[in-house]
Amino acid sequence: MQYFVQQLINGLTLGSIYGLIAIGYTMVYGIIGMINFAHGDIFMVGAFTALIVFLILGAMFYSVPVVVALLVMMIVAMLLTSLYNWTIEKVAYRPLRGSFRLAPLITAIGMSIALSNFVQVTQGPRNKPIPPMVSQVYNINGISVSLKQIIIVVVTALLLALFWYLVNKTSLGRAQRACEQDRKMAALLGIDVDRTISITFIMGAALAAVAGTLFLMYYGVIAFSDGFVPGVKAFTAAVLGGIGSLPGAVLGGLMIGFIESMWSAYFSIDYKDVAAFSILAIVLIFLPSGILGRPEVEKV
Repeated sequence: MQYFVQQLINGLTLGSIYGLIAIGYTMVYGIIGMINFAHGDIFMVGAFTALIVFLILGAMFYSVPVVVALLVMMIVAMLLTSLYNWTIEKVAYRPLRGSFRLAPLITAIGMSIALSNFVQVTQGPRNKPIPPMVSQVYNINGISVSLKQIIIVVVTALLLALFWYLVNKTSLGRAQRACEQDRKMAALLGIDVDRTISITFIMGAALAAVAGTLFLMYYGVIAFSDGFVPGVKAFTAAVLGGIGSLPGAVLGGLMIGFIESMWSAYFSIDYKDVAAFSILAIVLIFLPSGILGRPEVEKV
């Protein structure tokens, strides 16, 4: 039983990271109906930015409190990735918004490859490790819970609550929901659609940067190729939970995390990805819109 609970905690931690990335996918898709496949690489850029900030802080100051270091890493990573995503939306996606549906998809894949290769050229192809930032581990009845895991779960819960409030209780959220329902009508009612979409991309990038910083803190290593697999799994989580739903994105991320953790613990770790994608296929057979997703209503 202790081993089972331990794997639940590990799955909760991993799923929280997937959930943060998945929110960016689901917000962009909810408004413009496009999958931003460069989002996983934005997550990777956020992790590398946090790594560079950590190294700069270590070189400039003899000792920096962990809380301060993490906050500075997150803030700088959020600012830089927001700038990247805003530029990508303005340069690569906005001109193709009214074109045939495959054009933005191909462009998104191209931006993903461009970001990955840019980081590979500038930072090198090798894994980049950092010293352990948080090492405290609490033992509760034979179950180990690290402070890193607590930080990840708490940050995810706080950000989910904050973004739920922003989307459901603020004027920006009303503008986003109006653009999701009908962009032309929203523009006729005075909503700046382009500005709303740009802010949505910035919000998604900020969440991906937080996820990248937490990923770096948890695993202590990052590589230029680490944007692809977490990005695909986060996209899977968004689809599983119901793409377009913020709680669904986090729920899907938690489910993917639990599936991977349990499969790795009780079966072969080599097939944990197969298990996660198999569960996705099974769920979509019975719930095509995902667990919390709403079926699309075609406007006539």
